[in-house]
Amino acid sequence: MRTFLLFWFGCLLTIAHAQQGDIHLVFKDAETQAPIEDVTVTVLRTKQNYISNPEGRVSFALTGVSSIQIAHSSYESQSVRSTALKLKENVIFLKSAVNTLDEIVITKQHPQKILKGLIENSVDKLTTPCRLKVYSREFFKRNGNYMFYNDGLLHFQISGKNKDFKNDILVEQNRSIGLVDADVSQDLLGYDLNNIMGNYYNFKYLEPLLEARARKDYDFLIKSYTKNDNYYLMVINPLDPVKGFKDDYTILYDKKKKIILEVSSSVTPNAVANAPEKRSVGARNLYKSNYKNIYRYAGDNEYYLLSSREEIGFERVDKKDVRTEIEVRNYFITTGFSRNEFSFKESEIFKDKALFNLKDKILTDYWNVSGLVPTPEEETIIKNISDEP
Repeated sequence: MRTFLLFWFGCLLTIAHAQQGDIHLVFKDAETQAPIEDVTVTVLRTKQNYISNPEGRVSFALTGVSSIQIAHSSYESQSVRSTALKLKENVIFLKSAVNTLDEIVITKQHPQKILKGLIENSVDKLTTPCRLKVYSREFFKRNGNYMFYNDGLLHFQISGKNKDFKNDILVEQNRSIGLVDADVSQDLLGYDLNNIMGNYYNFKYLEPLLEARARKDYDFLIKSYTKNDNYYLMVINPLDPVKGFKDDYTILYDKKKKIILEVSSSVTPNAVANAPEKRSVGARNLYKSNYKNIYRYAGDNEYYLLSSREEIGFERVDKKDVRTEIEVRNYFITTGFSRNEFSFKESEIFKDKALFNLKDKILTDYWNVSGLVPTPEEETIIKNISDEP
């Protein structure tokens, strides 16, 4: 009898282990073995999204069995069953769809006009009303040292259309680590949470490219995207000589659906090198600025912001011969999407610009199931800030 009970209990443990546990994935390029960042992993049973970090890593807990969808704009999509992921660390190699060179696409319309149409159609197609479950993470650096960190689990309820997008924010959990004095808190140039969705849903960062003079300031080029025949890549670079701070842009879009899937930009090195130095007190000399947004399309009723990554660095002139370097790095991951609206009280709506002003509310270790695994370097930064008196 005792032997039978032990056998039966062992079976239960085996079944429980098969149905519940942590899954660790590492994505690598099949040819170069290099880690792949921004791989989207979707657990189809729960509709939960995760995204790989710069080391190509994704970790999540899973109860039950599910198909797992793997997608990246530059690689072939895959689907695996959770039961096949039995190793402590499962390495998945992704293959580029095609290995030929991208070709320049000749169009009857100027690419600027095509971009204008892409933005208008994308804004119209973005799904609203909807609810996004979002994990936000922010690092703050002063004079080369990390001083402050915050993250949070937020719910955005988005309504409206076109230029009239609105959102209400509920903060489920949040934490702030480190102290930021009044002298620098105004320079936390991270997400202004109460207008960020409006900016992303209206593609506000692309507005300079639609101005009339942009044709004189930028070179617009459309290329085939051989890694996926359904996409085109628009590359927009400032013409020399670069005047003022101008970015290099890349915009990946679906050429049939006419919707934007990825947007990235960075201030050109030439712009930084040639920018005149500002010396007046309070002035800011920018030396770094880049961002990347990924939008997920999963059918006509699911088109939304999946992730955003922004980084900015500048030197602030405090007074003569006294300067402060400020850097901020932000991540923004939509882990869950729903068309169902939630109800709330007006008093529950978060109306501040940033989480660092909000009292900590920690119910679970939500950062470990956030959808974005911190790199060892980031974990060290957070620990070091935590250990500061």
